[in-house]
Amino acid sequence: MPTRPRLPRLAAAAALSLALLGGCTALVTQNPSGAYSPVNAVDMAGHDRVLLQGADVVAYFTEGRHRQGDARFSSTHEGVTLHFASAEHKALFDADPAKYLPQYGGFCANGIAYAIPWGGDADSWRIIDGKLYIFGGQGSKAAFELDVPAYIAWADGYWRDEIAGSNSLVQRIKRLVFRVPHYKTGEELAAMVAAAKAKPQ
Repeated sequence: MPTRPRLPRLAAAAALSLALLGGCTALVTQNPSGAYSPVNAVDMAGHDRVLLQGADVVAYFTEGRHRQGDARFSSTHEGVTLHFASAEHKALFDADPAKYLPQYGGFCANGIAYAIPWGGDADSWRIIDGKLYIFGGQGSKAAFELDVPAYIAWADGYWRDEIAGSNSLVQRIKRLVFRVPHYKTGEELAAMVAAAKAKPQ
């Protein structure tokens, strides 16, 4: 009688393979030693930890839009480099960093609701109660918006109890294998969003 493969082992191997493809870079760029860690950062413009690929985090608040920053106007906060579109935006950030920093290190808020620090596109975002949330695309944002209070509660809890200060790569692998009880696949989330849109208003 043939034996069935052990799914957790197969899932762990698959997750490890995926993570290792970009893992070496992530170990350095996403895990600074400061309090704001892990972060959705990349190595660019001569800096090894540039948040959100250089997006200007102040512009979301002052201009209501995603705007790319310029390396000429940069600040370092907790070991993370941020770029701004102007000296004025840099000054605003320097005066009150906590006001402008994205939640969950700039990772996709929908992913953090599943305890997975991964993804986050600077042009998919929303400000909720004065806080900046980044998403891994419009699909992730739409799924999050199905029940904002629940998703924020999940994400806040996982960030506080499990992710903040952890290694992003290790956390990602762990939660891709040992999924949270309310985990949904991308297909399931897309179906939920489609069903919500199909409901009469």
